[in-house]
Amino acid sequence: MSVSVAPEKRQKMEFALDQLKKYTVVVADTGDFNAIEEYKPQDATTNPSLILAAAKMPTYQHLLDQAIKYGIANGGSEEEQVTNTMDKLFVSFGLEILKKIPGRVSTEVDARLSFDKNAMVSRALRLIALYEEAGVGKDRVLIKLSSTWEGIQAGRELEEKHGVHCNMTLLFSFAQAVACAEAHVTLISPFVGRILDWYKENTDKKTYEASEDPGVLSVTKIYNYYKKFDYPTVVMGASFRNTGEVKALAGCDLLTISPGLLAELSKDHSSVVPTLTAQGAKECELEQIHLDEKDFRWLHNEDRMAVEKLSDGIRKFAADAVKLESMIKEQMMDVKNGE
Repeated sequence: MSVSVAPEKRQKMEFALDQLKKYTVVVADTGDFNAIEEYKPQDATTNPSLILAAAKMPTYQHLLDQAIKYGIANGGSEEEQVTNTMDKLFVSFGLEILKKIPGRVSTEVDARLSFDKNAMVSRALRLIALYEEAGVGKDRVLIKLSSTWEGIQAGRELEEKHGVHCNMTLLFSFAQAVACAEAHVTLISPFVGRILDWYKENTDKKTYEASEDPGVLSVTKIYNYYKKFDYPTVVMGASFRNTGEVKALAGCDLLTISPGLLAELSKDHSSVVPTLTAQGAKECELEQIHLDEKDFRWLHNEDRMAVEKLSDGIRKFAADAVKLESMIKEQMMDVKNGE
């Protein structure tokens, strides 16, 4: 005789990750594509720091070797060869990730271009061309750009003129979110954990419940603003420090989560309910604002946390790009010397 299980009991038996997937698109935040298979995310995101970490793993040495051969074969100065190798390497990781997910991969433009709109557009189109050469259409790729004013305008141009979908990253302020919505970019990645880090370092409060976590509150406000005023740009919470932050944002359009936290959620039996809903957003008391460049710069500048974390994030990604370049130069020299 079969015993029927009440819906509420059935839900308790489910793991938190499976429950979360009912309300939110789960994205894997990693360059280690072997970690992706285990958790079956819809999409995946990479960044220079994640690619650097993965490129150091022996498992992925063949991708670095292939990228170096490509860079050398395309000629030019050493600097051009290194740049071409970097682009090829980022795309190679993206291509491998796309074999393991049904959705899209995010590939990041060099953070050192964060204040040069035209250079970001040009580099983004180069990455898209490399994907297309490998038989992958631009509909399966999101180009990640820093959410500086220049980055946001690069996103606008890529979306409007080239049909390239953009993922605006290093987003910490409400001003950045508003400017991204007005630029009609596909997706934004507001950072949760790095906001929490700043408040712990710069205030007397060292512990936060998930519901009062300043990173969670920031993403909640942005999500509600977008849904209340019908902006099509979707919100993907990023940079989580614990599973409490993740569960507190259930219902967000997407959440990009590290393999470590995905592992915790896949063993967690606690109940997950959507805290963010489009209906709830409509009932929020928020006023719509519009920002030109000077208004954006002023409003963003008023948020000390966001100013510091944006510049810090750009510096860190740039530093890891330099480390990756050094690794490439060293191995490129070995190849050229026949070692």
